[in-house]
Amino acid sequence: MIKSRITGIGHYVPENIVTNDDLAKLMTTNDEWITERTGIKERHHRKNRNDSEETTAFLGFKAAQSALKNAGLEAKDLDYIVFATLSPDYYFPGCGVLLQEMLGCDSIGALDVRNQCSGFVYAMSVANAFIKAGQYKNILVVGAEIHSFGLDFSDAGRGVSVIFGDGAGAVILSAHNDDNSGDILATNMHSEGKHAEELCTKFPGSKFGWSDRLRDEPEAVTDAEIYPVMNGNFVFKHAVTRFPETMTEALKDAGKSVEDLDMFIPHQANLRIAQFVQQRFGLPDEKVYNNIQRFGNTTAASIPIALSEAIAEGKIKRGDLVLVSAFGSGFTWGSVLFEY
Repeated sequence: MIKSRITGIGHYVPENIVTNDDLAKLMTTNDEWITERTGIKERHHRKNRNDSEETTAFLGFKAAQSALKNAGLEAKDLDYIVFATLSPDYYFPGCGVLLQEMLGCDSIGALDVRNQCSGFVYAMSVANAFIKAGQYKNILVVGAEIHSFGLDFSDAGRGVSVIFGDGAGAVILSAHNDDNSGDILATNMHSEGKHAEELCTKFPGSKFGWSDRLRDEPEAVTDAEIYPVMNGNFVFKHAVTRFPETMTEALKDAGKSVEDLDMFIPHQANLRIAQFVQQRFGLPDEKVYNNIQRFGNTTAASIPIALSEAIAEGKIKRGDLVLVSAFGSGFTWGSVLFEY
């Protein structure tokens, strides 16, 4: 029976660190206000918000290089790319093909996933299905984001803009049939589209007639349509409900219990959400990994960045049982349970 396991992992973030005090120079806020509500102390932003070179695809490329090196593979060994992001270089085409070109791969397939904070979970699930079906041997799965170019750094946008950071993470999923090696044991994916506008960016969607409006009355296009909007309390309420559901589902499907877990990595959306879920399941601190304090919410990149760090720090070892779960815009949510 064909199994899939993580054979390589890596991450990359821009060098530029933006602290809460830095943001306080741009809007009416302070370190205490941000930390109390989100747990975030700093995040990485590309140095120049209008940089045309340090793009989402470029961050994904740097993370992919690290993952390939970690796996002992070369780009020519890849059979497929799955790229998750909400902040692509272009409205179309997606980042997958751009990464394929940057890596110098042959004409392999490149799939783009648009599931925001749940993007990496969805991407891992799809890649796992391809491998277990016997279609591909080595798949590069990337989550990458450049949020900083599209945030409103004014008082009107501070509730959203203090949360997000830039970064990328990548894993190589490879096929194997070794009974003594790792395996993805369970995946699940869910959605609830009726809540789409509780957390969204409307521009440049086809729903709102952008081309005519921008041509005929550009002054009528509001900041609330161009920048991300979030009903924070509503999102929080649903997240703390859906996280436990998807986690329990994954454990049940694999015949595992919470006590079997060696590490839980939640999507880094808000430290308060992660702490609520940790308490709900009675998980000790050493079995939960959070790095939102240093990176903010990097959406599709948050889980692979955290996973990469946890492995590098020796907090996850080969054979460990790991659960990653996410909830975000859409609404979408899901989990991947695997033996590393």
